[in-house]
Amino acid sequence: MRVGRFFLLPATFLGAAAAATAVFGQTVPTTSPGQATLSVPDFSGIWAHLTWPDVEAPVSGPGPVTNRSRPGGVSNVYLLIGDYTNPILKPEAAQVVKRAGEIALSGVTYPTPSNQCWPNGVPFIFWNIGMQMLQQPDRIIILYSNDSESRVVRLNATHPAHVTPSWHGDSVGHYEGGTLVIDTLGIKSDRPFAMVDMYGTPHTAALHVIERYRLLDHEAAKAAEERGENGNFRLPQSDQGFAPDPNYKGKGLQLQFTVEDDGVFTTPWSAAIVYQRPLSPLGGWPEFVCSDNRQEYYAGKDTDVPRADKPDF
Repeated sequence: MRVGRFFLLPATFLGAAAAATAVFGQTVPTTSPGQATLSVPDFSGIWAHLTWPDVEAPVSGPGPVTNRSRPGGVSNVYLLIGDYTNPILKPEAAQVVKRAGEIALSGVTYPTPSNQCWPNGVPFIFWNIGMQMLQQPDRIIILYSNDSESRVVRLNATHPAHVTPSWHGDSVGHYEGGTLVIDTLGIKSDRPFAMVDMYGTPHTAALHVIERYRLLDHEAAKAAEERGENGNFRLPQSDQGFAPDPNYKGKGLQLQFTVEDDGVFTTPWSAAIVYQRPLSPLGGWPEFVCSDNRQEYYAGKDTDVPRADKPDF
């Protein structure tokens, strides 16, 4: 299936961003009236990471499935072949990843939620180049640059005893000093394209993801970003107009996440992403819509389809 995308500037998004500005960088009241308020880190504004398709593997310990296709030592964005020999994969999962790579090698793009215009689960959704957090006293809303997808994280709450599976799962969070910790489970698995990455690595209903967001000083963020770019492909800019700000010397945002799923993985594994401030200003984020059609926006042409000089009826 060929997928085309087009751009709109939604008034609803601008309204949401404007409405949320008032709560950025504020303090979060405690649950007991009269007590002092607790400062929380300010993650507001637009963040972008321009490395794709892999994420940063940990310095040591189990890490994510990565691309076996690496001409010149750099992940090949035009040929995604997951490393099915990664020891984190149970045999059945390894076969799924291997089959996905065989399909890609045949010249057919392996279907994923992103190229088939389906909702992106967690952690698959982390591939999005752009991200924005709207911090509120009782919740955090995370907006992603593709298809207007969003997640709601309930703060200082617990998961219900029985979670109803959903596209993005049930997410609860809390602050640990300068770190935002998000715990997600109940991610829908009985759906087409249930996978955790671009290589078709599957997941089951047991999938459990823990995210940890924290700000890094400029030099530390730059060093972490360079580690993530090692062997990875860096986009000079993205389709949404995101491009790195060469003059930005402020803090970066690090996401470290851990993935558990006893039905697929032999052990929990971890990875990281570093976000920096892009040139795209707040409110200047265009909508990026996935829609099944013949337009190859990246090639500036329509996909060739069978044609006839006259109808056959």
